Amino acid sequence: MPKINFLILLTLFLVSACNDGKKEITKIDNPELIAVAFFDALYNEKNVQKAASVCDPKLARLILHYRSPQAIARHLFNMSYDKVEIKADDNGVKLRKRFKHKATITLYFDGYYQENRLKDVKRISLVQLNGGQWVINKILKDPF
Repeated sequence: MPKINFLILLTLFLVSACNDGKKEITKIDNPELIAVAFFDALYNEKNVQKAASVCDPKLARLILHYRSPQAIARHLFNMSYDKVEIKADDNGVKLRKRFKHKATITLYFDGYYQENRLKDVKRISLVQLNGGQWVINKILKDPF
């Protein structure tokens, strides 16, 4: 009997360990958190598949084309970080409630690249699909 319990526990552990977080990021119903999770997947987790999972098909295809997080950071965002902290501007939350199916999120980056501290700001556009899932559909031009 103890061997069976051990096998069950081992199987549950392995199944939970194999989860790459892809399902978790797509279940988030807050566009600000989706935006932060997208950039966190690229810059901190170095996981292109996870980042592409919250993009519309056109943007996901472009992201997957570059294959590596470093190439995406360099070519799409013109930002490189070794480690970064990402915060969403939450000033537009009340406005977003008026326009329920679209959101423009401003993100603040504060991190390091080769021991140099870098700060940056990016804006992205998200849309809500019929199922309620938010996806990133555009990388907007630099606000400054």
